[in-house]
Amino acid sequence: MKEKIHPEYHQTTIRCACGNEVPTGSTRKDIRVEICSQCHPFFTGKQKLMDSAGRIERFQKKYAKVLNKKAAPAEKAAV
Repeated sequence: MKEKIHPEYHQTTIRCACGNEVPTGSTRKDIRVEICSQCHPFFTGKQKLMDSAGRIERFQKKYAKVLNKKAAPAEKAAV
């Protein structure tokens, strides 16, 4: 290997936003991540519903008038 061309290799810790810490080696001194295997839904088996209820309600409110207009003529024709 040539000297003085390779970056320094440090013992460092990867820190997740959930608080999990994993010791490793890297050329960076500090590594921070937003999600890791301790908090990711794929690995934990738990699913987090962020705002799906709000999105569904917004969709229903937005298209309620259109859906009601389509349903009203069908009811009148049946009478």
